[in-house]
Parts: sequence; C-alpha cells; structure tokens
Amino acid sequence: MAGLIAPTAAGAAATSPAQADAALRGALRAVVTAPGGPPGAIAVVQRGSSRHVARAGVADLRTRNAWRIDDHMRLASTAKAFNGAVALSLVQQGRLGLDDTIGTWLPTLPAAWSTITLSELLHHTSGLANYTASPGFQRALGSNLRRRFTHMQLVGFVARDPLAFAPGSAYAYSNTDNIVAGLMTEAAARTPYAQLLRSEVYAPLGLHATTLPSGWRLPRPLARGYDFATSSAPPVDVSEVLSMSGVWAAGGIQSTPADVTRFVRGYVGGRLFGPAVAHAQRTWVRGNSDPQGPGVNSAGLSLFRYRVGCGTVYGHTGNIPGYTQFIAASSDGSRSITLSVNTQLSDGSGSPRAFHLLRRAFARGACAALAGG
Repeated sequence: MAGLIAPTAAGAAATSPAQADAALRGALRAVVTAPGGPPGAIAVVQRGSSRHVARAGVADLRTRNAWRIDDHMRLASTAKAFNGAVALSLVQQGRLGLDDTIGTWLPTLPAAWSTITLSELLHHTSGLANYTASPGFQRALGSNLRRRFTHMQLVGFVARDPLAFAPGSAYAYSNTDNIVAGLMTEAAARTPYAQLLRSEVYAPLGLHATTLPSGWRLPRPLARGYDFATSSAPPVDVSEVLSMSGVWAAGGIQSTPADVTRFVRGYVGGRLFGPAVAHAQRTWVRGNSDPQGPGVNSAGLSLFRYRVGCGTVYGHTGNIPGYTQFIAASSDGSRSITLSVNTQLSDGSGSPRAFHLLRRAFARGACAALAGG
C-alpha cells in the first residue's frame, strides 16, 4: 500500500500556476513510464475560466492518439458522486430526507436493513456487505462479463449477509450502499434513476456527453482502457468488456473529461442544492475513498475531503477494469482537477509503484487547481 504523501511532496513547492502545471505534467509522465503504469493519462485543471490540459502517453495503443477532452471513458466510482447529486437534490426539494430509512421506501428489502438511513448509505456507515465482493456476484460475472443484471439482483447477492456493524457506528466502503440509495431515489421520485440523472444533474450542469448505460458499449470517440495481465504479455483492451448493469448507481456512468469537469465544479460548488444540504454533506468521518485519494482522506455524503500540503479539495476517486479516475474541486467549485488514466490502479490492483506515482499525480493536480489562489 502506498503511504500517505508528505506535505512537502504534495505541496511540491510550486508557487505559481505555471510551475504547478509543469509539476503535474511531470507527475503524469512518471505514471505512464512506470512499470505497470497506464498507456496514457489526461488531467484537466480549471482555475476560474482558465483551463489547462495536461497529457502523457496515449489513449489508444493502436492509433497512438493522445487523450482528448471529449473522449468517452468509464467513470467507475466517481459515479457515486452523481448518485449523491441525485439524492441530495431530492433532499433539497423535500422529496426525500437524509433520515429516511430503507424500510420506509423499500419495505421488501431485508428487515435487518430497515432502520438504515439515506445519510448512512451515502456516508458508507450503513454496515451493508459489499455485493461486488460476494462469491455469488463474482461467479455470475465470471460466467458472462456482459451479463445484464437487474438492480434487485445486485442487492440480492448480499440480502442474507449479516450487517458488518451497527448502522452509523463505523465506516466501510460498500458498493451496495449506492445501489440501495439509487433505489430509494427511484421510489421517492417515482422515476427511473437514469431519468433522474438527466433531470437533476445533466440538465442543470449542462452535461451533454454523460450517460448511464445498461450494456457494455462506450460512445465514440473513446479513450481505450487496458489491463496488464502480466508484465510480459501485451495489454488487453477491456474498454467494452463489462456490462455496466453490474455496477449501475455505484459506478456505471460514462462521460468525458470535459463533462466531468463541469460536473465536479457544479456538484462541489453548490449548484444542485442549498447551503443547509451542503453543510450536512460535509459532516466528515474517517474513511478513504476507493482507490485512496491524495493526502489525508475523510468521508462525507458521496463526497471525500482530500487534505494535501497545498490545501484542501473535495471530490471522489474510482477505478474499474481499464480506468482510474480522480475528480475534485475547491470548496466553492471555482477551481478543479479531473485526472484519468487508462488502466485500473489501486492499493490492491495493478502495479503498487504505478499507484504510488498516481497518488502523487493526484496531489500535484490538486495543487495545480489551487495554485495562484
């Protein structure tokens, strides 16, 4: 596991936007040239209306094209921030409450889950077992990677599992939390989750290249995602290997660097809900995002706080076969960083060295966003 980045490394002594941008470009080059590193990387830094795009490597090993800001990619668990955006927008409208329980909106789910609140789901303090780690889900997925799952099938994989702890008493990152939260928003709004994304998130923030598929295809143009099975074998293109129905509200969204930049600025900056809801969202508990973000991580409601040596940003990370993501913004949303690479890296997946360098790039990106402020 990569250790926490020391403040001096995260701050990177960069005192101007130009210096910070140069440090970020160097960090991206280090990631893509590391053993087990991704073929390519892109980072979009925005400070007010000023945008800087940094790239390293390639988005497609066949064409050797560089990564473009309108290339489609899997958002992985950064899609959980979109889930939070929908849920908290409904809270703002009074259609759903943070203290509303699973039992109120989804009475057919296990009785042991009935007192768990929406807040606990979004905080990852529910105690629900993680369905993606269940043997049943792993077998089902392994038998057909493009299988289409229903949302209730996903929660069904852990419906008989005991709670890991009393709700609200501890933190444990679980994909089940977001599946159930998505189901609660559907029940409260009497509207499919994909439609809620369009009305509550895409339309208000002007997102035109973001969708939630149930199948496995990615729109064109795309940045291809790769898997390195062994150090000696050529990388495998896994861009369209998996059906996104298997992750749905926990990680199924596909978007572009340009669109996800607009999203994180609006989401963190408070364009989707008011100050009272934002204050509730930023009730922090100890907990890392998955994969671990830069600096010291703390968990809020579908939002993580990342404290690095140069300051603090708020956002989310994610990874899925073929992609690893980091999206974050300053507290008011005016400064942002989105960073994407086209292989899956984390503490336990891919090259530990490459992931250590990627976390350093995350920190350099955060500092570039905050530079000159």
